[in-house]
Amino acid sequence: MTALTQDRPQHAPAGRRPRSAAGRLIRAETRLMLRDPLTLTFVFAFPIVTMLIIGGSFGTTPDHAFDGVNPAHWYVASYLTVIIAAAGLVTLPIHMASYRERSVLRRFAAAGFPRWSFAIAQLVIGLALIAIAAALLLAVAAPVYGIPPVAHWWPMIAGLVAGSVGFVSVGVLLGSFLPSARSAQAVGLLLFFPSFLLGAGGPPPHVMGSALQHVANVLPLTLVTNSVRVPWLGLGHATGTLAEVIALSAAACIMAARRARSDGPSWWTLVACAASSGWGRRYRPTASRGGRCPASSARSPSSACSSCTAAPLWPCPRWWQWPPPRPCS
Repeated sequence: MTALTQDRPQHAPAGRRPRSAAGRLIRAETRLMLRDPLTLTFVFAFPIVTMLIIGGSFGTTPDHAFDGVNPAHWYVASYLTVIIAAAGLVTLPIHMASYRERSVLRRFAAAGFPRWSFAIAQLVIGLALIAIAAALLLAVAAPVYGIPPVAHWWPMIAGLVAGSVGFVSVGVLLGSFLPSARSAQAVGLLLFFPSFLLGAGGPPPHVMGSALQHVANVLPLTLVTNSVRVPWLGLGHATGTLAEVIALSAAACIMAARRARSDGPSWWTLVACAASSGWGRRYRPTASRGGRCPASSARSPSSACSSCTAAPLWPCPRWWQWPPPRPCS
């Protein structure tokens, strides 16, 4: 971490190509995760343990409740998407929120790293975690339940990739908004477990009540699960579901990219600015001011600007303004 916060050299050494900011962050994040692998327990252990328990609860005889396929194979195909949800809704938001809570992201910015480079690094790390956890799950499931043959490769792979990118983007977005690791854990688990029980790892849809079926059908994890499981088990191509997953993933990517490129405040700073009666004035979300609007207590914007020593002040946006206005020079 100390090496990352040092100023970057102006010129790369002779004979060596300059390394990108995202590449440096990816290598640093990989080293940090290898030093503390227990932080990845939820992504690696939870889907495998629950797959072994739930997959063996319904036997291996094809059942009408599982669309006439082997229930164990049904859950093997479904639990790949549980890994996607665990990484995107729990692991990444907690990781990013803990960085924001400890001002690590501010140190990256002070060292000259662009804001988007950290989001790109988290996207790559998240996709790598999903790939490793999926391979581990299939390796465990192969000798126990067997791996079902893939009926339609391309729709299944497209659904898996689109769902992974979408949920990782949601994780980056949540991590950039939530103020602390505890809040990220609370929100992430609140989003994860209903999606897990209704959209992938719970009972099959045919045994649910009508109300639960309607709720499950609109969950993003249900769409991702159907786009992977249906073509994998030969139950169809799920073309319409795949199109919905791609559209949702594109929307999540756009929102995460806009958030990563923005140098503006978080939602929590905007709330603090509103609470300090600073609508229409200027503020700077620094730790010394606790995220409040310094101009709310100043006599004029010029007096507030005269106390600035770092970046320019932001005008507090009014309630109808989104995205927030650019900072004043």
